[in-house]
Amino acid sequence: MKIKAAVLEEIGRPGPYAETTPISICEVDLEGPREGEVLIEMSAAGLCHSDLSVVNGDRPRQLPMVLGHESAGIVRAVGPGVQRFQPGDHVVTVFVASCGHCAPCRSGRPALCEPGAVANGKGEMIGGGTRLSRDGQPIYHMTGVACFAEYATISQNSLVRIDPEIPLHIAALMGCAVLTGAGAVFNSGDVCPGCSTAVVGLGGVGLSAVMAAYAAGAETIIAVDVLDDKLEIARQLGATHTINSSREGALEELRDLTAGGVHTALDFTGNVNALRFAYDSTRRGGTTITAGLPNPKAMFQIPAVGLTAEERTIKGSYLGSGVPSRDIPRFLGLHAQGRLPVEKLMTSRIRLEEINAGFDLLHAGKAIRQVIDFS
Repeated sequence: MKIKAAVLEEIGRPGPYAETTPISICEVDLEGPREGEVLIEMSAAGLCHSDLSVVNGDRPRQLPMVLGHESAGIVRAVGPGVQRFQPGDHVVTVFVASCGHCAPCRSGRPALCEPGAVANGKGEMIGGGTRLSRDGQPIYHMTGVACFAEYATISQNSLVRIDPEIPLHIAALMGCAVLTGAGAVFNSGDVCPGCSTAVVGLGGVGLSAVMAAYAAGAETIIAVDVLDDKLEIARQLGATHTINSSREGALEELRDLTAGGVHTALDFTGNVNALRFAYDSTRRGGTTITAGLPNPKAMFQIPAVGLTAEERTIKGSYLGSGVPSRDIPRFLGLHAQGRLPVEKLMTSRIRLEEINAGFDLLHAGKAIRQVIDFS
C-alpha cells in the first residue's frame, strides 16, 4: 500500500532543520503484515531525543529510514500466526521487539532481547528484512516501529493492547517517555519512600521520572537541568528542589541540600558530563542509574576506588528495565488515578509535515513532548 511517511534522508545535516530539511515527507510503499506481524494505523507519535540523536548523527543508523519509536494506534490487519491482536484493538508500540526465547527474554528482561537488538541495529524487522520501500529500494525501520508514518507494519511482540477509552495521544507517551523514565524509578528498586533522589535531564523521560519518584514516595526529589523553564515544570510535577547545573557551585548546592548527596541519582541526558554530575551527586553507598544514550565513542571515567571504598553502584536502564506488557497498563492505571499526569508533558500537537521544525524546538530545549497527530 502507498502511505505518507517522514523519511530521514541524511544524517548530520546542520540546522535549523526547518530550512535544511533532513527529513522528507513523501509517499512510500508499505508491505502488509507477514507471520507474527500487525498493520497499525497510527494515531499519535511523540518526538523524542532518541530520534533527534539519529538526525544529528550521535547515533548513526542506516539510511534512508522512517524514524519514530513512541506511538499509539489502531490495529487494521493481522498476519498469519497472530493470536493476541485483532482489527480494532488499540495498542501502544514498544521499541524493542522481544523474541521471548533468548536468554534475556527467558530471564524476564525483554529489553535486552538479543534478536531484537540485532534487528534494531540493522534497521530491520525482528522477522528479517524491511517492509518499507521507495522506487523498489528498501527503507529502514527505526527500532522496528517506524511510526512517523500514516501506517506501520510491526511485530506483534512490539505491541501492548490498551483500553480503547484511553486517549491515544496520552497512550503514545507510554511507549518511551513514561516506560523509560517511570520504569527506571519503579523497576530499579532504588527509589523508595523517604529516600532522596536526583533526576538529571528534564526531557519527557526525565520529567516522567520526577513524576514517578513523587508517586513512589521519595521525600527529597531534586530536579537538575540547564534550562530554568524545565526546572519550573519539574516543580509542578513533584520536584521538591531544582538546581541549574550550568551555574557555578551547583554540585555543592545539591550536596548541601542532602547532607552529602542523594541516595539515588538518575541520568537521562545522553551526555557523559551530566552522567558524571549524577554520579558525583550521590552519597557514599549511593546508586547512579542512567538511561541516556550518548554517542558510542563517548567514554565515562570515574575514580575506580570509589566503587569499592564507598560501595557505589552504577547501572544502566533500557526500556525502563521492565516488562512492557506489565508496566504500560500499570502506568496507565497510575495516570487514571492522577499519580502520573502524563498530559503535562505534552507541549503541542503537530502535523507530520511540521516534523523538521519540531526537531528544531526539541534541540533548542523549547519543547518537552510534541506529538504528531494523524487524525
